[in-house]
Amino acid sequence: MAETVRKFLNDSPAARWAALILIALMMFFGYMFVDVMSPLQSLIEKQRGWTPDVFGTYASAEYILNVCGFLILAGIILDKMGVRFTGVLSASMMLGGAVIKFVGISEWFQGTAFCNWLGTWWTAMPGSAKMAALGFMIFGCGCEMAGTTVSKAIAKWFKGKEMAMAMGIEMAIARVGVFAIFSISPLIAEKMGSVAAPVGFCTVLLLIGLINFIVFTFMDSKFDKQLVEAGLKSDENNPEDEFKVSDLGKIFSSQSFWVVAILCVLYYSAIFPFQRYGANMLQCNLDGLPPEVAANIFRWFPIGAAVLTPFLGRFLDTKGKGATMLIWGAVLLIVCHLVFAFLLPATHSKFLAYVTIVILGVSFSLVPAALWPSVPKIIDEKILGSAYCLIFWVQNIGLCFVPLLIGNVLASSNANNPAVIAAKAANADFIPYNYTVPLIIFACFGVAALLIALYLKVLDRKRSLGLELPNIKPAENSGEAK
Repeated sequence: MAETVRKFLNDSPAARWAALILIALMMFFGYMFVDVMSPLQSLIEKQRGWTPDVFGTYASAEYILNVCGFLILAGIILDKMGVRFTGVLSASMMLGGAVIKFVGISEWFQGTAFCNWLGTWWTAMPGSAKMAALGFMIFGCGCEMAGTTVSKAIAKWFKGKEMAMAMGIEMAIARVGVFAIFSISPLIAEKMGSVAAPVGFCTVLLLIGLINFIVFTFMDSKFDKQLVEAGLKSDENNPEDEFKVSDLGKIFSSQSFWVVAILCVLYYSAIFPFQRYGANMLQCNLDGLPPEVAANIFRWFPIGAAVLTPFLGRFLDTKGKGATMLIWGAVLLIVCHLVFAFLLPATHSKFLAYVTIVILGVSFSLVPAALWPSVPKIIDEKILGSAYCLIFWVQNIGLCFVPLLIGNVLASSNANNPAVIAAKAANADFIPYNYTVPLIIFACFGVAALLIALYLKVLDRKRSLGLELPNIKPAENSGEAK
């Protein structure tokens, strides 16, 4: 019998990798905005009066609405409306939230009647911090929704192909965004004399990211039409009509899903909140380095992840060993935080700081490279968007409360610190906080993540989830319809 081979748009390497670059750039700019103020903690304390607990509250604001249920709604929107609608919506929310945050910390907003009223409303925080937190909440909804949308888009375009490698490259591009902003944010702030300048710069980049995703929607629309013509997808007017809200029960009832979700929240709670305080921690543990020097050291953290993640993704595609990679990532995480807590303050060694930062980057490449491509192995494709969103939702619970916890612990553990008291009394530019207790907390998250990773490997052996198996099967030839 004669066979007809149908070629789809994603069968073209140039087309599918171009699609990846377009959506990855949106996340690149998003990650830049997430950490644009992370290397400026000491500066914003001086210019806007944000103490560590205020800074922690602001950092937590990114996740508050997601924890309150927005990400569950985002998953339903993604599975019902598809990646194009959801991606444009999420990119627009990121841009809108960024504009509000920029207004909140801008010079002309300070001292206005509205800013002064915000400072007295509800709880004792500067009006600038409350306005910035509002914008960060809206941005956070868009950013997390965008992350799940991008994951589902990559799973769609790279199904049966280099999925883990593609996800690794997308994450690598996003991580470079963190490197870039830790490099340029202090420079822009110093050059312009304001913490608002780098925020405004990143807001413009988010507009470019929105335009990039709109270009991707035209490519994705053409790909969908090909799938519809081949009978592999339902009509464009209802692209995900097989999904039902009741299908969420399949996710909530999956033990494997919950193990992955808990591992995710434990691991990322020791990474992203740490990024908010990492540059200031280096300042404090290395004899009061200038903020730009501390940021230049810390910026190498995401570079380790950016360089290795695509290669680890390729290894995962061809060799497997995903569960094992999760275990080693957790081990390295624990070691790095303990080094920061005890060895770095004792030695004041910049070389040790560089080495530990790079090793932490290796950890940050092992876990995400293995974690996200594993989700399609345990969740049906039609509810994959909701599964990613629910994992992000569980993750956001930790990411919401951990920065707040760390900020309060940092403030309370240094309440009687003579060096801190003296620096504040002198209105010094630099406050020498002791970070030992917060770093021990981060290490404890790593220990818990390691235990869950070990359990996941046992579960994989028991239930044959395929987490240790390669993604690309020798006999697989998806993308052809016969």
